[in-house]
Amino acid sequence: MKITYIGKNVNLKDNFKERVEKKLSKFERIFSDKAEANVTVTLQKNNQTVELTIRDNGMLYRAENTCSEMNDALDKVVDILGGLIRKNKTRLEKRNKSAAAIDSFVENYHFTYDDYEEDEESTFEIARTKTIPVKPMSVEEAVLQMNLLNHQFYMFQDADTDDISLVYKRKDGRYGLLVPGDEEEY
Repeated sequence: MKITYIGKNVNLKDNFKERVEKKLSKFERIFSDKAEANVTVTLQKNNQTVELTIRDNGMLYRAENTCSEMNDALDKVVDILGGLIRKNKTRLEKRNKSAAAIDSFVENYHFTYDDYEEDEESTFEIARTKTIPVKPMSVEEAVLQMNLLNHQFYMFQDADTDDISLVYKRKDGRYGLLVPGDEEEY
């Protein structure tokens, strides 16, 4: 697995990078040799956020956590990622060629993150389908419309590109924009 490190407002030391490599080695059986992991550490005031994104065979796996210590945040992120894999084990086995590796991984590693204890056999239930008119508008207009509706996201047709795009409100209060593109652009 290729690992890329990004430090925002912080210099990442070699011992932290070694810890990341050791933690991610637990996942080697699940991911292919072509898997790419991005580890981003952000320092804001006295909190450190660790964000882990793994891209493999067209799938994205992402976890993020904030703690006062980056090592604690890393531990939580690995637990979250392991919990996500455990929760979606059956679905991943159907999609992934390494079903035996996922089974073995789930049996051998016990993660402590409790938010992912749902039944893995449950289906994705669509509670409501809503048809919305998609009008051409600028990104700024889309953000304004989202805020006027008091929504967390808003889909629109970008007036400049004619692509269907989506604006959303991030946890930090800023805004994000999702645009269609190739997988390499993630």
